[in-house]
Amino acid sequence: MKGGRLSRSHSMPFGAQVVPGKGVRFRLWAPEAHEVDLYLEGPGSARGLFPMESRGGGWVEKVVEEAGTHTLYRFRTDGGLLVPDPASRYQPADVHGPSEVVDPCAFLWEDDAWKGRPWEETVLYELHVGAFTRDGSFEGITKHLEHLADLGVTAIELMPVADFPGRWNWGYDGVLLFAPDSAYGRPEDLKALVNEAHRRGLMVFLDVVYNHFGPEGNYLYAYARQAFFSQEHQTPWGAAIRFQGQTAGTVRDFYIHNVLFWLEEYHMDGLRLDAVHAIRDDSRPDILEEMAARVEAGPARGRHIHLILENDDNKARYLERSPDGTPTRYTAQWNDDIHHACHVLLTGEKAGYYGDYAHKPLGHLGRCLVEGFAYQGEPSPHRGGRPRGEPSRHLPPTAFVSFLQNHDQIGNRAFGERLIRLAEPQAVRAALALVLLAPSVPLLFMGEEWGCARPFTFFCDFGPDLAAQVTEGRRREFARFHQFRDPEARKRIPDPNAPETFAATVLDWETSEEPAQRDWKHYYQRLLTLRRERIVPLLGQLVRGAAGYRLLGNALECRWPLDGGTTLVVLTNLTSKIQTGLEAPAGDLLYGFPNEAPDSLRQGVLPPWSVVWLLAAPRGCGGGAAW
Repeated sequence: MKGGRLSRSHSMPFGAQVVPGKGVRFRLWAPEAHEVDLYLEGPGSARGLFPMESRGGGWVEKVVEEAGTHTLYRFRTDGGLLVPDPASRYQPADVHGPSEVVDPCAFLWEDDAWKGRPWEETVLYELHVGAFTRDGSFEGITKHLEHLADLGVTAIELMPVADFPGRWNWGYDGVLLFAPDSAYGRPEDLKALVNEAHRRGLMVFLDVVYNHFGPEGNYLYAYARQAFFSQEHQTPWGAAIRFQGQTAGTVRDFYIHNVLFWLEEYHMDGLRLDAVHAIRDDSRPDILEEMAARVEAGPARGRHIHLILENDDNKARYLERSPDGTPTRYTAQWNDDIHHACHVLLTGEKAGYYGDYAHKPLGHLGRCLVEGFAYQGEPSPHRGGRPRGEPSRHLPPTAFVSFLQNHDQIGNRAFGERLIRLAEPQAVRAALALVLLAPSVPLLFMGEEWGCARPFTFFCDFGPDLAAQVTEGRRREFARFHQFRDPEARKRIPDPNAPETFAATVLDWETSEEPAQRDWKHYYQRLLTLRRERIVPLLGQLVRGAAGYRLLGNALECRWPLDGGTTLVVLTNLTSKIQTGLEAPAGDLLYGFPNEAPDSLRQGVLPPWSVVWLLAAPRGCGGGAAW
């Protein structure tokens, strides 16, 4: 991709903005502070304390001519506490240190010709910046972009990078939402990663957290506690954000600007909004609807931008399509249901939320493949019998992101075991042939493409008092599982704050070229090539709401009718038992696993752990199987 060099910035009412010829304008919303001073810490002559001027409504402002790019600054509230800028673009000394003035126009982009990619072409690859390479940096990812492109990935999804306390963290404890964490590099390093990814035809998505702040380093409590945080609602991770009420306008603007900031100033191709079921907002439009509308009216007008949700409530309303099939709000949602059904089939585990899928897991899987959610309003035993979900059959398969592994489903286990440690390789390969070729959009988790067996456990690096609480809290969380009822057994669960816990999760790229690992990688490449060449061209021809499935003993058959009369069909046996008595559809073979599965199906047999994909001829049209 060729293009010129240009700068990008997002203008917002918060934070520090370089004003050519005038220095820097500093702005802060501090509705519960009586007075605020700007404290400049250099370098050069930009030092000292400057009283900030009230602009009404809790806003204070100061323009300082001596300040410029790289000036370090903090705000002093009511003559005491020094706090970083909540809209800081960079924190060189972590969340408790000063903020740094960044001029976003100083970085020159080379991807002005980049317009993104259609959603149907998406193959997501989720990664953690700190654990993806040994140097744990944005630059380290750049060195492996060719690997991802050759694999068949079309989009990188970064776990959250918003500044968090300490040296390592999953990212969901971020407290400075506009500042890429300094452990990974400077803002321009992240921009360089996006620029290089676009040059190779790769999209970049960012995971963002809008339902809570992390437990350490959140200084908004000092000057906007009542205005910013709900006193009525809590999330599992802390106080909920106040998105409705008298002061909600400014709070909503803060998050809407964060969405636009990443899409415009960092040229991201999309965002994944974490755990939106924990957002409490009865406004109309609610904050999720308003965010989507602002993106549609802004950065999405000139290129492909995709917004993805994680929503355990399975609210299909956010995924609605217009008559021409384009999303009206959000492009897709992570589909935990399909993961859980597959996991039960592959591992036999039934504890915790897997219990909701223990009864007829193959039926849950079939419903996911052709209708989206397994739970569309049915009572969930794991939720005490309360209904979960909304009808989703009318939505296209591409409204859902499917996966066998991700950071949650690996890392929320006590020891962070990957699927390769829990299921037979033949079973994993069969499930991959199902999920990677299904019409829904697939997601991989870093390292799985070479059969990486390194754990991905929960890790963080909090201060001593909080660290002890987190360690004990995590071990207490597993006490409800029978294998951890003994306190001594719980002591074996890795300490999230221990350096060795984080170090164990870092990918060992040296092993990726060993023969067994190359074999896994070739398998993924073959499936993703087939997806690109044979499945993606069919996605625009799917007849919405017409797909169906049926259970055939241990086997599952799913059908997706296409315009013109042909049908995409898969038959799969995700059990260790042979299935006989099947009727082989007539059509063109697309793929079979293992090699003998297509031949066996001709005799009405599906061996254990097998999958057959084909394009079936219209019923009644005659003709024999071309395979």
